[in-house]
Amino acid sequence: MNRILRAPAAQALLLQVAAFPPTLAAVYLLARAGFKPDYLHAALIQGLFAAGLTWWRGLASWWRAIQFAFPLALLGAGRLAIPPGVFLGLFLFLLLLYWSTYRTQVPYYPSGRKVWDAVAQALPQGRAVRVIDIGSGLGGLVLDLQRRRPESRFEGIELAPLPWLASLLRAKLARSPARFIRGDYEQLDFGAYDAVFAYLSPAAMPALWNKAAREMRPGSVLFSYEFVIADRPPSRIVTPYREGPKLYQWDF
Repeated sequence: MNRILRAPAAQALLLQVAAFPPTLAAVYLLARAGFKPDYLHAALIQGLFAAGLTWWRGLASWWRAIQFAFPLALLGAGRLAIPPGVFLGLFLFLLLLYWSTYRTQVPYYPSGRKVWDAVAQALPQGRAVRVIDIGSGLGGLVLDLQRRRPESRFEGIELAPLPWLASLLRAKLARSPARFIRGDYEQLDFGAYDAVFAYLSPAAMPALWNKAAREMRPGSVLFSYEFVIADRPPSRIVTPYREGPKLYQWDF
């Protein structure tokens, strides 16, 4: 039960509930002052209180935006009279796409071809390597690197069912030897790999570093796109896109 309550999504829901009493009080005071607030005003006030409480609790920044928009989305959906089946279909799609975001605080972040180029250039050359992309999404990086380095072994691990299935189908259609695993990277042994690539979120970086420091062997490399590890200066920094996020590299 405590583990469920610690999940960011559960905390966000509880904070929405906590924001309701001050919202009622604010609407009442505005009405007493002669402003006559309507449902839109109430949704805006609820969103502001929920976002403020989310900031106070220290949840990741995107949760503040979600908390603010949630009451407005409910109000809009109610006015549009969208059929329940549409809601159910959208819910199931998002559930399969963001299966573990509620627990890991890692949403779906696609990288891009220039990032793949940078990783390919930074990998050890002249020998076969084993590389894994943790949180591999639709599998673009893994498939691209496997095409470039057919002598090497490239793998991806993804917890969300829909992206994992898409990457698996892409590999089969391309007849690629790239391997895609559905699971949690915490169950992996990083010592089995020459390089680990991560595009996660700020909330996940401390745990990632602790695991890498315990398990990665001398001569291996950890890559993180966009998100740096506090108090751990990288060995190398590359900017794949001009004035865009950086690719950080730590040599072990």
